[in-house]
Amino acid sequence: MGPRPPVTQEFQVQRIRRWFAVYLLDLAAFAAAAVLAFELRFDGALPAQSLQALRTALCVWMASKCAFFLLGAVSRGSWRHTSPSDAFRIVAANSAGSIVGGVILLEVMAAPGIPRSVYVLDWLLSCLLTLGGRLIVRFAAGAVIRSQDRAGQTRILVYGAGAAGLALLSELKQNQALKCDVVGFIDDDTAKVGLILDGKRVLGRGEDLRALADKYVVRRVLIAVPSATGAEMVRILKLATEAHVEYRMVPSLGELVKGRELGRQIREVAVEDLLGRKPVRLDLDRIRERVQGRVVMVTGAAGSIGSEICRQIGRFHPVAVVGFDEAETPLFHLEQEMVKNFPEVAFFPEIGSITRRECLSRIIEHYQPSILYHAAAYKHVPLMERHVFAAVETNIFGTWNVACAALERGVEDFVMISTDKAVRPTSMMGATKRVAEMLIRGLQMQGATKFVAVRFGNVLGSNGSVVPTFKEQIAAGGPVTVTHPDITRYFMTIPEAAQLVLQAFSIGKGGEVFVLEMGEAVRIADLARNLILLSGLEPDRDIEIQYTGLRPGEKMFEELNLRDENMAPTAHPKIRSYVSEATFGAAEIKTFLRRLGAIADTQDVARLVLLLKEVIPDYNPGSDLLKTALSVRSDHGAWHAVQVPHAQQETAIAAHLTQPALLN
Repeated sequence: MGPRPPVTQEFQVQRIRRWFAVYLLDLAAFAAAAVLAFELRFDGALPAQSLQALRTALCVWMASKCAFFLLGAVSRGSWRHTSPSDAFRIVAANSAGSIVGGVILLEVMAAPGIPRSVYVLDWLLSCLLTLGGRLIVRFAAGAVIRSQDRAGQTRILVYGAGAAGLALLSELKQNQALKCDVVGFIDDDTAKVGLILDGKRVLGRGEDLRALADKYVVRRVLIAVPSATGAEMVRILKLATEAHVEYRMVPSLGELVKGRELGRQIREVAVEDLLGRKPVRLDLDRIRERVQGRVVMVTGAAGSIGSEICRQIGRFHPVAVVGFDEAETPLFHLEQEMVKNFPEVAFFPEIGSITRRECLSRIIEHYQPSILYHAAAYKHVPLMERHVFAAVETNIFGTWNVACAALERGVEDFVMISTDKAVRPTSMMGATKRVAEMLIRGLQMQGATKFVAVRFGNVLGSNGSVVPTFKEQIAAGGPVTVTHPDITRYFMTIPEAAQLVLQAFSIGKGGEVFVLEMGEAVRIADLARNLILLSGLEPDRDIEIQYTGLRPGEKMFEELNLRDENMAPTAHPKIRSYVSEATFGAAEIKTFLRRLGAIADTQDVARLVLLLKEVIPDYNPGSDLLKTALSVRSDHGAWHAVQVPHAQQETAIAAHLTQPALLN
């Protein structure tokens, strides 16, 4: 702290004048209390013989109370900022002054003509006048300040008159920096309409929002409905858009109770709110028990899921996190973030590819991780339909390399991130991830490493996902492109996916495929419309939605498990699992990989499709890939597609593969 500024003579004079004025006001209150006590006792007709008693009592009580007000420094407080502690000191000083004054009058002076009730009335009136005067000044000053500030405040309605809405109102009243003038509540419960809660009326239901916004000149709605479903949030969003008011989300009541700064938590409505997904509740002790004090390695650490797994792991105090990826720049940024947010956790960024077995073995041997999360993969369906052998090399051979290196180097737990597209796959990406699941299940009996896979659907906001694409199209003025009006997908947030992956690992015993509860499937067309609404625009009027047709490898809907996969509940309500007999034994794995490697060397798509259908009977390749698979090379070396109906795919591929040139 710096030196205090010098106290000037002018300042001293002003302070003395203020104290003197306050003392005079308190003395006037003491005098008025004594006079009123006598008048009330005699019903306003004070007898002449009691005037001497009044003068005596007036002098004694004024002197006594003034002395205790001086001792308690009561008059030094600011009337504009009278607090409960100030009120206590005022009552205490009045009580002491009244008691001491009464003792003097009764015992010392034996003053006659003072009825006993006057002593009580004087004390009550003295407390009322001295404390009441200060409270009147405080409320008046507050009203003046509020009226002065109201010009710069935003008039708002709170949507939701429940516990969260009331907690929000209380916080807004206390935190003037938020500059919110709360007009009242809106609630869809008709029983609450008309009620006055904490001084604010419930003005109507959601359908009344537009009329209320016009009537009260409301500019913003704060949505305090933490229990709202996705459909309810969409409805509220539409009502706010039609009312032409801004809308913001507020934190849940639990977050408000934690005492965090509310101003930083009021945020834009996010697409996650429209899905109606509730926060994941983790068994933190169980995860901490498995992670704390260990070295954890994450492949694909620079990606959306891999980087979030690193962040979530950092919360559980591992000894170190090894981030393995071939993407240099995002890995660099992840390192900076981990060092800043988790300084007590060592983070080691390692550049490399999972297709290089010797690189993986060297890194695993060097750091000796106990846990390995395998998130590295090629994930974009249409792109992998055009680069099928890239998908094979990374998703199958890359996973095999990581799994074998983990097994050979004694990694205790291996967790592979899989996808719902591995169920009845129609794409090369889904088929290769399904094979990867089968391979790690086949390794389960070959060593001490526990292998598990975690299967979930699309992740909101991940690199290349539909949400960022839609946002870019909306920002450009449209159109927003959707493949089909009825196409659906499962969605979850990046943090939720990463947290459930950690939870699944903590309950895994080896050999399981865990399936995360994804909620209800979402129509992509509805998601596009909701994102347009979130941008403050209206679908089909401000932003056009165009349907472009399914892309190569895409399905109309996704599934999370096969019919013959008997899913069992786990210790966590959002995670199910199943354990099946290994499809591959050691000999079958060796044969399969040898055959797959030979096909990859010749880049023969037809033989690849047939091999995958051999090990995955429910694999149903798309017509675009079949055209490529059934192509023949001309004398000029160009590929010409043979048009074959999708229903005849297996017969056509088998016939094509019986040609002698393809059996070498």
